[in-house]
Amino acid sequence: MQHHILKPLFIQIFNYLLKFETMASSNTFSLCSLLVIVTLGVLVGFTGNSHAQLSTNFYSKSCPQVFDAVKSVVKSAVSKEKRMGASLLRLHFHDCFVNGCDGSVLLDDTSSFTGEKTALPNNNSLRGFEVVDKIKSQVEKACPGVVSCADILAIASRDSVQILGGPSWEVKLGRRDSKTASLSAANSGVIPPPTATLNELTTRFRAVGLSQRDLVALSGAHTIGQARCTTFRARIYNETNIDASFARTRQNTCPRTAGYGDDNLAPLDITTPNTFDTAYFKNLVNQKGLLRSDQILFNGGPTDSLVKSYSCSANTFNADFAKAMIKMGDNKALTGSKGEIRLNCRKPN
Repeated sequence: MQHHILKPLFIQIFNYLLKFETMASSNTFSLCSLLVIVTLGVLVGFTGNSHAQLSTNFYSKSCPQVFDAVKSVVKSAVSKEKRMGASLLRLHFHDCFVNGCDGSVLLDDTSSFTGEKTALPNNNSLRGFEVVDKIKSQVEKACPGVVSCADILAIASRDSVQILGGPSWEVKLGRRDSKTASLSAANSGVIPPPTATLNELTTRFRAVGLSQRDLVALSGAHTIGQARCTTFRARIYNETNIDASFARTRQNTCPRTAGYGDDNLAPLDITTPNTFDTAYFKNLVNQKGLLRSDQILFNGGPTDSLVKSYSCSANTFNADFAKAMIKMGDNKALTGSKGEIRLNCRKPN
């Protein structure tokens, strides 16, 4: 029950007990009434707060099949295309950085709003929407109208990482879906660009409640996935903090001239591009970061020591990555009666 349902109930019972007082002994009423009123008061306060928090067992009774339903689709999609694991993970990132983890990134444009899919950081870049549709379809078959699209992204991200060899963690759930999306918010600079400096990265992560340590750990997601030539062209031709041989290799498929090979792909982790491991950090130590925003984490600054630590210890990285993912997933989540549970992740109900 919600707070607004319990409170009137509490008042009704209280009034009933006041009427009952005339028929009961004073001592009996005082004890029984006090116990009932205090208990109900605690319930009112507790229930009102419980819906404001995410929980790892949110669907334990309403949809215990949710995890199997999500994982079966993710596993199938990743087996067909390894890159899809990184794509699903990225959807969750871009969702959480724009007005919180509310599934808004999944919404198509409508007559009343232009969504986030065509924003500069997302257009011709975000992918995996069809896989999310398949997941939602499977979940709806198991538990109609129960699980949000925002929660589906959180679970699918965890499963993608685990399937590709990374850590697992208990996903906090209970998010609800936004009824709208904002192109302007997605274009406002809240999503860190691949050209960002360390100060810019730090500022953007702190804006969503993430520390510099979280920033470095979450950047480790670039141990999987690929990037388009347009995102790293300037780095491989103009920057000096890059291994020369690595730069030449990337130049082979990414021409200097804009407009040529713009959509050609390169792995973010040249060593083990389809495995979630610490090779990304080893690459940074060897100046083989593909994006400027990658290499800037190991460039004579305050994050160098942490990059080295992660490059030497998978346990440390995995633990920090899992903690940071949980923190990121908490960002401005809609809970309780806010938002809705979308029946189709692409459009409001």
